Amino acid sequence: MVYPIPPEDNLPQKFPKIPLDRRAYAFLIDFASIWFLSSFANSSPVLQFFLFLLIWWCLRVLLVAQNQGQSLGRWALDMKIIDLQLQRLPGILELSKREAIAGGGAALMMVGLNTFFGNPLSLILLSSPLFADCGMAIGDEQLNRAFHDRIGGTIVIPTRRGFSLDLRLRRLWYQIKGRMRR
Repeated sequence: MVYPIPPEDNLPQKFPKIPLDRRAYAFLIDFASIWFLSSFANSSPVLQFFLFLLIWWCLRVLLVAQNQGQSLGRWALDMKIIDLQLQRLPGILELSKREAIAGGGAALMMVGLNTFFGNPLSLILLSSPLFADCGMAIGDEQLNRAFHDRIGGTIVIPTRRGFSLDLRLRRLWYQIKGRMRR
């Protein structure tokens, strides 16, 4: 069942925005871990592509459904996904619609990165669907929703449950920087 997306001015509640760089880092953590796992099937690029999509679906749909709306990257950076209309964890169907778009773009980008040294233009061409999808979040000033968020009817919000990797790295950086000044 497709829920109508409410107009931006009729949102049920004001949600805090997640900065785009934090969303990008969480996506990068998920992408790198799934790319690493799928790289064990390097005998066939087609097998690696489908293995990437399968692992993507398992980690970004099944794990999110069981882990209170958090994937590995979102858990590391204290974020979670909720359904915008119902204001609760989205169902498997909504997560699958959302991640079919994001995962397809990520899989194409993986293929582009795998063939980067042989053909650098392929990286640009194969990454463009993912950049177009995520680029819509730049234009959405109220909620920073990408195209896959709009299709899935979801939003990414901050949570207190997580590892706070960004805060820990920032604190470590300031400690190292302070020791270098002495």
